[in-house]
Amino acid sequence: MSGLRDPLDLDQVGHDLLAHALTLCGREEFTGELRVAGAPGGILHLRNGLVVGAQSPGAPGPEALLLRSGRVSGEEWAALVRESGGARWPAAGLIARGYAGAAQLKVVCVMALHDAVFAVLAGRVHGCERVAETEPFATVAVGEASNRLLQEAVRRLTALAALPHPVHPDRERPRPVPGWDAGLLTALQHELLTHADGRSTARDLAFRTGRGVYTVTVEMARMLGEGLLECAAAPTPIPVRPNPDEGVRQRDPSPPTAPPLVPGTLPRRKPGGFFRLRNGAPK
Repeated sequence: MSGLRDPLDLDQVGHDLLAHALTLCGREEFTGELRVAGAPGGILHLRNGLVVGAQSPGAPGPEALLLRSGRVSGEEWAALVRESGGARWPAAGLIARGYAGAAQLKVVCVMALHDAVFAVLAGRVHGCERVAETEPFATVAVGEASNRLLQEAVRRLTALAALPHPVHPDRERPRPVPGWDAGLLTALQHELLTHADGRSTARDLAFRTGRGVYTVTVEMARMLGEGLLECAAAPTPIPVRPNPDEGVRQRDPSPPTAPPLVPGTLPRRKPGGFFRLRNGAPK
């Protein structure tokens, strides 16, 4: 069972790049996007130097958390977006229609914000680029200081690495151990055992179940320790054996040589004095 790359699973150079870029954004009270190139990378949205939203391919956003959890259907979400004039986050409509309460939406948005920063920092950061805009895409009304967000992401990585069977959000692909008892499982454990197939990472399962990627990664590590999940070992290479009836044919390493010419003779030609050609090559 492989663990994290190092005690924090932290790309220190990438962490310093991101921390420096966010520090400058805070000092200059920047408003706009900070685009983080990397794997998985992401976009941090800032207003007056504070982070008010974040998106990353490595973690479900608020929309995915609501849709995949079943709180809102795809048709209901599309109707809300149309009614709001194409808003990316129709919070007012969600509350007015009774799909979610204001406090619940705040919790979902804050969780998605921290989850996205965790996913960015757990991967690789190659660079940061600022893009100024008049109004950022904000899912959190009151922004958070960037240094606190980074500290929380590092704390999560530290806690994850301290588990007996730590896993990476986008690497291990566990499968259920046969014989688990559904009556002794929590709701989250039952969901993960239902969806784990030996091909899905913690990130995949987070999107599939509508759960935070950090929550899923920690629970996956615990379930590996409890024997509910297992990671398949690397496949053993299949040896290629020759046919026993044919034996082993040794290839002559030296190139074939033409027979020596007898003095006074020339190679024989086809009738007519020319070689016949097929597809432009001598036959």
